[in-house]
Amino acid sequence: MINNNKKDRRIEKTEYVLVNSLAALMHSKNIKDISVKELCEYANVNRGTFYLHYNDIYDMLDTIENTLIIHLENIFLKYDNINAENFPYPVFHDMFRLIDSSSDLILALIGPNGDISFIMKIRELFHHKCIENWLSSHTPKLIANYDYFSNFLVYGCVGLIENWIVTGKKETPEEISALVTKLVSTGVTSLL
Repeated sequence: MINNNKKDRRIEKTEYVLVNSLAALMHSKNIKDISVKELCEYANVNRGTFYLHYNDIYDMLDTIENTLIIHLENIFLKYDNINAENFPYPVFHDMFRLIDSSSDLILALIGPNGDISFIMKIRELFHHKCIENWLSSHTPKLIANYDYFSNFLVYGCVGLIENWIVTGKKETPEEISALVTKLVSTGVTSLL
């Protein structure tokens, strides 16, 4: 008997091909200039098959972005109860491993032909899941500078992620996680 909770391998393969084809096209074209027909020809997938999965290109893009955001949220949830001293590294480590495994797609999403709202979703996630949880466990002295510091951390972390991908991921996920942890921890410590 087939487990209905698991996707059929053919469905997974089709979605994988469509997602990677969209990412490849987005490296050279703006999302608004990519048609379903062009994507399907590039992916060697029937348009009818595309419409079994998505309503249009924007629905596909939204699904991809939301899936990545859910994966990132799950990483934060996994470490929700971690000791504040140890907080940054495990979260960043898992996050950079996820980013590493999806870097071509993420590069397309954050690149010049990508979707600015995706970066805004990531910033919002960082602000709510990471910064607020972590900073709330530190001294109230931070509250006076909270807005500045949280924006510094959010924009700095997102910028560092972008730079890491764009420059070819020269550091391993472990190395970049350690660097971000050090930068974040040093920033917090300087305010204590």
